[in-house]
Amino acid sequence: MLPVPDQILSPYKEILTRKNIPQHYRPYYHKWLRYYLDFCNKYSHPSNDEKSLSLFIRKLQEKNEKEFQIRQASQAVNLYYEVVSDQKQANRKTAFPEPKRIPPTIDNNTNHYGQGRTIHDRSRPSQPQHTHTTGAAGVAESVFPPEKKENIPEPAKTDRWETAYKSLSDEIKVRHYSPKTLKSYSGWLQKFRNFTEPKSPEELEDSDIKAYMTFLAVERDVSASTQNQAFNALLFFFRNVLKKEPGEIRDTVIAKRRPCIPVVLTREEIDKILSHLSPPYDLVVKLLYGCGLRLSECLNLRIQDFNFDNAVLTIHDGKGKKERTVPMPQSLIPELKRQLDVVNGIYENDLKAGYAGTFMFGQMEMKYKSCAKERIWQWFFPAKQLTRIPETGERRRYHLHESLVQKTLKQAVFRARLLKRATCHTFRHSFATHLLEADYDIRTVQELLGHSNVRTTMIYTHTIKSRTIKEAKSPLDF
Repeated sequence: MLPVPDQILSPYKEILTRKNIPQHYRPYYHKWLRYYLDFCNKYSHPSNDEKSLSLFIRKLQEKNEKEFQIRQASQAVNLYYEVVSDQKQANRKTAFPEPKRIPPTIDNNTNHYGQGRTIHDRSRPSQPQHTHTTGAAGVAESVFPPEKKENIPEPAKTDRWETAYKSLSDEIKVRHYSPKTLKSYSGWLQKFRNFTEPKSPEELEDSDIKAYMTFLAVERDVSASTQNQAFNALLFFFRNVLKKEPGEIRDTVIAKRRPCIPVVLTREEIDKILSHLSPPYDLVVKLLYGCGLRLSECLNLRIQDFNFDNAVLTIHDGKGKKERTVPMPQSLIPELKRQLDVVNGIYENDLKAGYAGTFMFGQMEMKYKSCAKERIWQWFFPAKQLTRIPETGERRRYHLHESLVQKTLKQAVFRARLLKRATCHTFRHSFATHLLEADYDIRTVQELLGHSNVRTTMIYTHTIKSRTIKEAKSPLDF
């Protein structure tokens, strides 16, 4: 939806004050003006021509808007016309010329002295006449909603939105979705709330989602993945929080995401980056490349996940709550054992200092009281400092933060003077590509990466040279 230009918005707020529009109704006037400007832009109607107002009113009637809302929208646009007219009279430079005014006509059945004349002002579109009173503020009371249900006090709306946020959090936690999903969906709900202001959650409609998707694609020019993420967040909110099954929303265009060929590093480039990293960051990167791990999977490793006897690494609670095992690089075992000795030293010092243990997941501590202090549950890449919990005053140890690893890697890539954009996930791409180059079966690569569908793994076939034999032969001739 188009924003109101600043050269119009400021004088428009002034005229609302001058007309004594109640403070809690002014956001509605802003909303109707935005709707009107967006309507004119969408259907190529001149916003400075008052004929567009009658078309706008007709559109509101088609949407079955309430009668007082239509009158309120009409007055909001008429005040906009007054702003434009005042600017024209003051000889201000503006991109909005004065609305076309049609001079009033006088009935012929009157004398030239004006006795008995009936003046018709055609500068406003014809509207049905309504009998209403005018308050002391000079504004028709009929443009305001009835005082029963429609006039919702601002604190009540705020409470309803807070309840909606709480319900969204509950619905996501019940389904055991990732905390990142909760953070993302809550963020989109906040942006959607700002877009639909001043509506309460119960007043939201399918058309609001379609308008917001159009706003993201046209005005914000977001990527297809961002647009689809916003759509999924709002769809989840409507279905599971508002308990509304979307109707027209099914016709909303879903942005098609183009397949993006991943960046792949050569073995020489990887070694060059590793030469600029110090422990434990170099070991983190070696695991990302040597085992094809995601950064979150690597940093969430605990001591018990390493099976040095069988050289197997177990990944628990990966993406989508999936678990898998990957072979442990033989060349990396000595470094892994040295890191294990470092972790044991930190662990023993923490016990002597009387720390409360490591951070556990779910309700593990409710079931196993002392598990947070057990050796097997300690992080393989512990944080340098203890974290103090404000509620209890306890001190616990977390793992290395993702942002710290990302910043350190970025500096190493810069010092290595690479001509490629390399991130933590680039090493996972390189892992899969190098296995395919070594003639590993794509199904094996799929299992090592933890992909649910082989189509996801097939993107790496675009990163290697084609070795297909063009001439078709029978297996008997091999």
